[in-house]
Formats: sequence, C-alpha cells, structure tokens
Amino acid sequence: MNMTRISILSLFLGALLFSCQQKPGGTEAEVSEAQEVEEVSSAATDYSVNTDQSQVDWVGFKPTGRHNGTIGIEDGAISVLNGDVVGGSFTLNMNDINVEDLEGEYKDKLTNHLKSGDFFSVEEYPTATFEITGVESYSGEMAANDGDDKMKLVVNEEEVDEYSLADPTHSITGNLTMRGTSLSVTFPAKVSVTDGQVTANAKFNIDRTKWGVNFREENGYEARAKDELIYDTVNVGFDITASEGEPTAMAK
Repeated sequence: MNMTRISILSLFLGALLFSCQQKPGGTEAEVSEAQEVEEVSSAATDYSVNTDQSQVDWVGFKPTGRHNGTIGIEDGAISVLNGDVVGGSFTLNMNDINVEDLEGEYKDKLTNHLKSGDFFSVEEYPTATFEITGVESYSGEMAANDGDDKMKLVVNEEEVDEYSLADPTHSITGNLTMRGTSLSVTFPAKVSVTDGQVTANAKFNIDRTKWGVNFREENGYEARAKDELIYDTVNVGFDITASEGEPTAMAK
C-alpha cells in the first residue's frame, strides 16, 4: 500500500472515530431561515460601533485540541429608542482573521487556511454581516447544554467543555451572512444602554456547515475525513461597544 493510500485510510478511519457529532457544551444559537428586517423608527438614535473596542471571538475544535482567535469589525451601528436597542448591524472584515494561540509559521499557515476556499473563501467573500431583526428581554429558555463528555478537553491547562454567557439580559435575533449564505440566529446577550454608550456581549455555538464553511470544494473520502476531523460546532462571541457621534477607525 503506497503512502497516499495510507494517508487517505488514516484520515478516513479518524473520521469514523470522531464523526458522531461530538461538540462542546454551551448555548446553542437557534438557527432558521433569514428574516425580513423591519425599518427602524426615525426617532431612534444611532450609536456608532467603536471598531477599536469591539471584536468577534471564535474557538474551533478538533479531536486533539482547539484553536481560537478574533475577527475584526469593519463598521456598524446600534439603534436605540427610549433606552432600548431596536436595531442595528455590523460588518466583519474576514481578511482580519487573527489566530491567537499560535505563533510564527504555524499561525500564518492556519490563518491562510481559514481564509482559503476550505473555510471562509475571503477572496470571494471579503466581509460577513450581522443585522438585528429583533431584541427581547431574556426569558431563560435558552439554557446551556452539557455537550459531549468526550469533548471535555484540557488545552493549555484550561478545561474546555462549556461556552455560555453568565446572566444574560436579552435575546437577540438577527441575520448572520457568511460566505454568501444568510440565516437567522437567536442567542442570549448581555446588553447595557447608558448615556452615550451601548455595550453588548454574547457567547454561543453555531454549526459552521450551515453556512457552507467546510471542505465542499474537494471530493472523495479524504475530503470528508478531513472535514470530520474538525468539529462542526464553533464557539462565537461578540463584544460590541457603540457610542453616540462619529464612528472610530479600526485600530491596526
């Protein structure tokens, strides 16, 4: 048996061992078809997203560990009426993907792979967007799940088995568009509106394959095996700060 066939067989056997949809615990975002965005009242005040103080965090898992990083926010605004968030949107710069747990050539290799057609295909889809379609007081219905015991990993002396937000105040629904696919997601968030500033934080899990983020350009057992060796579930976190007035430029 030549080395190519051995490599394919190893990947395929690995996929069989880890393809039972294992996933980390945490809050699963509710995902459905994209919703219509209603026009915000003209009486609402727009708060510009401070792109140098805001970011999206991500954590991806594989059987042997995890990788984590950030995605920069290009621009955005939050609409507020009578002290409540009633709308808003922000744009992600997919070329600003940062891998935080690696350095040097390994960091560059993973970053370039995430930007490639295997994942986000940033040359064709340089941005992703999130547009709010609804905000409600948090009801407590979206409780965190325990995940799969096999996903309780210890990486860099940290146990990773749950990804959820403590004490959420609101449920946010919006259309998340990545790689040309728009889907509605609902997740708990902690939202604060004070004089001149809005902050919003969230932590939830999504299935990356629903947005076509997989090895779909490749065919055969090897491609499917590689895809199975990276878990479908991805942790996503939003840390947004928005202020009245002109938007700030993203720090480089």
